[in-house]
Amino acid sequence: MIRLNRSQWSGVVVTESISLTNFTDLGLNALILKALAAEGYETPTPIQAQSIPHLLQGRDLLGVAQTGTGKTAAFALPILHRLMADRRTAPRRGCRVLVLSPTRELASQIAESFRVYGRHLPLTRTTVFGGVGMGPQIRTMAQGVDILVATPGRLLDLMSQGAIRLNELDVFVLDEADQMLDMGFIHAIRKIVATLPAKRQSLFFSATMPTDISDLAGRLLTDPVRVEVAPVATTAERIDQRVMFVEKDDKRSLLTEILRDDESIRRVLVFTRTKHGADRVAKQLTQAGINADAIHGNKSQSQRERALLGFRNGKVRVLVATDIAARGIDVDGVTHVINFELPNVPESYVHRIGRTARAGADGMAISFCDVEERAYLRDIEKLIRQPVPVVQEHAYRSTIPFRQGNAGPAPRGQGRPQQRSARPQGHQGQRPHGHGGHHGQGQRPQGQNGQRPHGHGHQGQRPAQQGADRRSAPANDAGSAPMRRRPVGR
Repeated sequence: MIRLNRSQWSGVVVTESISLTNFTDLGLNALILKALAAEGYETPTPIQAQSIPHLLQGRDLLGVAQTGTGKTAAFALPILHRLMADRRTAPRRGCRVLVLSPTRELASQIAESFRVYGRHLPLTRTTVFGGVGMGPQIRTMAQGVDILVATPGRLLDLMSQGAIRLNELDVFVLDEADQMLDMGFIHAIRKIVATLPAKRQSLFFSATMPTDISDLAGRLLTDPVRVEVAPVATTAERIDQRVMFVEKDDKRSLLTEILRDDESIRRVLVFTRTKHGADRVAKQLTQAGINADAIHGNKSQSQRERALLGFRNGKVRVLVATDIAARGIDVDGVTHVINFELPNVPESYVHRIGRTARAGADGMAISFCDVEERAYLRDIEKLIRQPVPVVQEHAYRSTIPFRQGNAGPAPRGQGRPQQRSARPQGHQGQRPHGHGGHHGQGQRPQGQNGQRPHGHGHQGQRPAQQGADRRSAPANDAGSAPMRRRPVGR
């Protein structure tokens, strides 16, 4: 049974899963089921099982689900079914369905999903986004299409030229709604929505539910159903999360060492805050003999597609990305996500780590946190409602105490210990750091068979707390939270 609660929009909230065990139970078009069978899809995910019945009834919907839970199919399948049940010619310079996406990559991914699920259907579709010429897009839209997947900026450009009209739209989908607002698309969305017909079906999907999204949904949706498959902002249960306290200048060395030492990291997304930072990290990894590439907004569309293809087919082990460019990276087998820099928007953390542990697989998320980012970590932990376990033992750990209520550095003299393990090759000499102490030349402690121990022992004594509350890891046998090496595919 489904428990129904009244929502703030006088709609309903679906809080328990619908007991459907097969796509055939949903009443979808036989040709859609044929395409799903060819892909090996038999059982709907919770977001699909809960959303599709309401969407087939024509209801507006607000779906709250983590990335990697099957959100695209949750709206694509009932839309395809509706278009086939009500066959009519697409309007010239218009479309019957509009899906708004924050990035080019995600737009391409959504369009590909419509192609796969609708491969046996006589429906037309296209994408409209920047980074490529307008000419082909204008010519395609001149005849009209059934399904248009677009980014807000390019869509408004073509609308202003009269190349696209939305007055005969049947279904409007806003995907990754929270990211849309984070990227500043709120005004563009309002302009687009103002041109839509009043009689339409509207769908909002979001991984998180900040107040702005709730307010926007309240204004634009009519008597919606709200479907949640997990509490707001919870992180995927199968993701093993860890944080490593490290000083800013040591992050690249730590990243290189981790990737060299841990062969279980087969396919990893590394996140930086800036485009320049992504290029710098990718270049350093390449120079260290690690196959890496970068993807961000300054890359051309062909460069972005080439980087994604290399990452998808395994030629590129490490893809370094910014938050915006990473939307739409739906690649199976991402074993790890590494936050080279913590996001200053805590919701972005949920989006980032959701790139791993997809389709039922396990995954690990590792975050590098320097002194200036510790306030960001507290915001993240507040959002996800749980502490992120700390990796206590690694060669570049920062010894500056984690001070509750103060993200700044400790007083002088509470910085690095005077002795620490040696850097990986390529760093020579000693370099002073701003919080006291220098790099010594002591050797790293060895474990069995010459391997570096994980989670056991210490690499020198830590300085006294001197009144500061030091961040401690969850209790275990070793008193720390070691990084576990995970076989690929678990």
